[in-house]
Amino acid sequence: MKPKDVITLAKNHECKFVDLKFIDLPGIWQHTTLPVNRLTEELFEEGIGFDGSSVRGWQPINASDMKLTPDPATARIDPFPAYKTLSMVGDVADPITGQPYGRDPRYIAHKAEAYVKSSGLADTVYVGPEAEFFIFDSVRYDSAPRGAFYEIDSEEAAWNTGREGPNLGYKVRHKEGYFPVPPTDTLADIRADMMMTLQDSGMTVEVGHHEVGTAGQCEIGVRYAPLTTMADNLMWFKYVVKNVARRHNKTATFMPKPMFGDNGSGMHCHQSLWKDGKNLFAGDGYAGLSDVGLWYIGGVLKHARSIAALTNPTTNSYRRLVPGYEAPVNLAYSSRNRSAAIRIPVSGTSANARRIEVRFPDPSCNPYLAFTALLMAGLDGVQNRIDPGEPLDKDIYSLSPEELHDVPQMPGGLDRALEALEKDHEFLLKGDVFSRDLLETWIGYKREREVDPVRMRPVPYEFHLYYDI
Repeated sequence: MKPKDVITLAKNHECKFVDLKFIDLPGIWQHTTLPVNRLTEELFEEGIGFDGSSVRGWQPINASDMKLTPDPATARIDPFPAYKTLSMVGDVADPITGQPYGRDPRYIAHKAEAYVKSSGLADTVYVGPEAEFFIFDSVRYDSAPRGAFYEIDSEEAAWNTGREGPNLGYKVRHKEGYFPVPPTDTLADIRADMMMTLQDSGMTVEVGHHEVGTAGQCEIGVRYAPLTTMADNLMWFKYVVKNVARRHNKTATFMPKPMFGDNGSGMHCHQSLWKDGKNLFAGDGYAGLSDVGLWYIGGVLKHARSIAALTNPTTNSYRRLVPGYEAPVNLAYSSRNRSAAIRIPVSGTSANARRIEVRFPDPSCNPYLAFTALLMAGLDGVQNRIDPGEPLDKDIYSLSPEELHDVPQMPGGLDRALEALEKDHEFLLKGDVFSRDLLETWIGYKREREVDPVRMRPVPYEFHLYYDI
């Protein structure tokens, strides 16, 4: 879509406003709204100014001016504002030099796709994330020097079987929420509303269902796309899910582990490399993979502990990465095996469907950075022909400590992942895709704003363990 097409789209829908969105460093969408009379072809060249010092992880106050330029290819009609609004994602630049802003995550994704093409290895990187989420009826939390708490609730949660007042039963037992029909699945109509809204905005929806966890865990699958486009789509997906839930007086979260004792929410990432319309992962090796596909796996497994700082970037991410809840902590690969960090899905005889599925990421990530980190790790594997070793086709969760002795594991916490990223990041710098400035800013931000504040606070369970010492 070109600028003039966007202007026509806005006129045809009688839009009153134009909403411009961009993503901050941690991975939350920000936006600003313009009257539709400012939607001119000049807007796509000149952009608009904003204060970069007020965006998390960005500019100091003495160099705060930034420029946001909308990308016409991202234009969609926003289904949520009271007044008809056209929405676009923008790219950020320095208003003086005109150069792309080095800490804009979308710019990192652009550079990654350009690097792949310049390498001659491939011309397209396809990514297909499966972002799980919870839909709750309420959430309460607070944190203060004198105390802290959180409380979630869901009409269908297992703990509400004995709730007083109107109670019609059909609760979802812990870890038994996969695919039940209504009335046990109380969220089918809400998911249908989410799926229709996504489709009306131009996204291709493939499936929607209740997930394993009690208390409203769900998944909606959307069709794969090239890397930057898929990152844009994932942000739109999260926007739609949260706002449709709000429309139904519910609240949706992509927090990886909002509840103890049941499955957390992951984001399994399907990936493949293509060139001249040919899937480079298709071959006659293990599980129908080519050498390129196997080497790509080798690279992801080699660098998994460091890219975890980008694919699993919250302290809460590591509440999910524990054995026994489908989140793979052991760095192995396998065909069909969902306990492995990397799975090769069954794709029949179709070479075009051959792909790998990296299962450890979660939806708290900034998708532009996470998808790019996975790509750069995989490319390093291909460029250096990294052998992924033998597949592990057993149920990894049932293996003995002796059998797991030589299988590396994901980091046990965000602090460990950040340490791994400090030691192992040269592969991310290839092609000037990531910069040292961005990685140093990311590591510093995460330690100062997340790791240290969580580390210094007591949690309620510590009172259970230690109050009587």
